[in-house]
Amino acid sequence: MSRLPRALSGAQPTADSYHLGNYIGAFMNWVALQDDFEAFYFIPDMHAITVDYDPAQLAERTYVAAAQMIAAGVDPERSALFVQSHVPEHAQLAWILNGVTGFGEASRMTQFKDKSSKAGTEFASVGLFTYPILMAADILVYQADKVPVGEDQRQHVELTRNLAQRFNHRFGETFTVPEAYIVKETAKIYDLQEPTNKMSGSNPVHTGVVDLTDTPKQAAKKIKSAVTDSETEIRYDVKAKPGVSNLLTIYSVLTGRTIDDLVKAYEGKQYGHLKVDLAEIVGELVGTFGARTRELLDDRGELDRILAAGAARAREVAAPTLDLVYERSGFAKPLGGRP
Repeated sequence: MSRLPRALSGAQPTADSYHLGNYIGAFMNWVALQDDFEAFYFIPDMHAITVDYDPAQLAERTYVAAAQMIAAGVDPERSALFVQSHVPEHAQLAWILNGVTGFGEASRMTQFKDKSSKAGTEFASVGLFTYPILMAADILVYQADKVPVGEDQRQHVELTRNLAQRFNHRFGETFTVPEAYIVKETAKIYDLQEPTNKMSGSNPVHTGVVDLTDTPKQAAKKIKSAVTDSETEIRYDVKAKPGVSNLLTIYSVLTGRTIDDLVKAYEGKQYGHLKVDLAEIVGELVGTFGARTRELLDDRGELDRILAAGAARAREVAAPTLDLVYERSGFAKPLGGRP
């Protein structure tokens, strides 16, 4: 019996809230994929501990992440929503993949270079270095066909493809070789104050980042204060007018109107008109989103139930994959089977 193609993605709980860039660049795509894919969406708490962190803060952020994913439209009845550490097969498969990954290959991963550049590699954790290998395990343990990621993660998906092909060649056909799924139009939303930089929750200057926990008033203020340029014409030109282009992109994605339509609608108008209208749209979004998030967080028992059910569904796929990998790797099967 044929199955639906599988999609897998996750978003780290490394901030107190996801932001508008996460919503547009990731969550909206995740929600759409639920119609045509068997979807697995997870909170990568094991990835989060590869850098310095506070345990109590991580636990709280994990709950917030789950609530916000559901508020964004991830349906636990249609998709497996779970916490990475609740599915031990992720870590078990990562160890196997460590054995087929070259040191030089891992050293070329740009994210490790970026994240370790400030303190230096001497102080970076081994977990940060092997982060892409755990990410490969995240994907391969579900035999995922598509991996919705941003452009900055494409290199990691390529490593995953290489490892899958290498394992298949050495030990027999075992893994589906996945493909990156990147929607060009919504792949990246930029900082409102630094429109040539990606919107990021790790930016210490948060005036250009719309958090999904912002009040409508806070979000509107950030939109109205967005950097534009010294001209007055509203047109889409990423190089010459990155700030205006970013606002048009956000407006287009949230309303479904094309950028060409928006440019025509604002012909002869000032930047202020565009900002006021977009501020209302974004304010309404975060208002509704925030109310739903708080409702979910007020019932931790229900969130626990949802995450436990998601982990059980995930293990139904992950456990047989790991069994096959162990068998192909030459591991002796324990009496009574694996736990």
